[in-house]
Amino acid sequence: MKRIQLRNVYVQSSAAVVGPNEKQGPLHGNFDKEYDDFYCEEKTFEKAEQRLLKDAYQYLVNKSNYEISEGDIAVGGDLVNQLTSSHYFAKTLPCTFLGVYAACATSSLAIGMASLLVDRDMVSHALAFTSSHTAVAERQFRFPNEYGIQKKETTTTTVTGAGMILLGNHKTKIKVSEFIPGRIVDWNHKDANDMGLAMAPAAFDTLDTYLKQTNQTLEDFDLIITGDLSSVGLSFFKELLQTEGHTHMERISDCGLRIYDIDQQDVFCGGSGCACSMCVSIADLFKRIEDGQYRRVMVLATGALLSPVAVQQKNSIPCIAHGIVYERSE
Repeated sequence: MKRIQLRNVYVQSSAAVVGPNEKQGPLHGNFDKEYDDFYCEEKTFEKAEQRLLKDAYQYLVNKSNYEISEGDIAVGGDLVNQLTSSHYFAKTLPCTFLGVYAACATSSLAIGMASLLVDRDMVSHALAFTSSHTAVAERQFRFPNEYGIQKKETTTTTVTGAGMILLGNHKTKIKVSEFIPGRIVDWNHKDANDMGLAMAPAAFDTLDTYLKQTNQTLEDFDLIITGDLSSVGLSFFKELLQTEGHTHMERISDCGLRIYDIDQQDVFCGGSGCACSMCVSIADLFKRIEDGQYRRVMVLATGALLSPVAVQQKNSIPCIAHGIVYERSE
């Protein structure tokens, strides 16, 4: 594993648009737009996810006063077959598009790839984005919600939302300082209704390897936040870290537990999905970095690289975790 240090990449602007579950969560009011229903004023859930992306882009443009041009690049992905949501959104942009996939770790992969292109002066601006929708994801990977099939307590709830980050070399308060690509970890877990537990070893592998290679500890960060391990996976993740001698577990958190209140909302053990870590980063972490509450944060997005066919054929679930380090610049 090789971390990629970035010299001159900053968050120029960002925007996040979400659905009703997220509107009812702890971060209510921090998002740029919050829909009251899962259709988001569209006729299908798939079109609703595309609407979330279009809305997020419009808010980003309005906030930054910058519109993507032909010389820029967009990097993004989602959970729908063949990156359908991303492709239908990206076709409205005038610039080159790179579609990427790492399941729920797609957010960090998109941000990392976009940052690398800016850092190497290949483009002046890069747009990183991702999206997910609870009804679309459930229909594709498990069963449609409207079937009413009973779910296990270890189930996570896919975040309905879209997030976008505009990256460039103009100095702002939020610097993207490192991209930490992960490797695939498969510990023969086969339960598609327990994604947090499946992904925890991949998150551990990326973080433990990084800390050992750089001679750092958890104390070197104000926060290390996983993408969507939620309550079950986060507990396992912490146990793995403690087994290797890591301390200060209070520095560890999870986006799936920040976007929902699992004690008050019917979301099982927390949030998941491509949009989970992206929307939490934009609506929560960026604000805390700008305010000076956090000075160095790692977002460790986690992804389960399964498919419906693989699960039906009783295959194991390979997983991956990609990290992005944000630092506050003065």
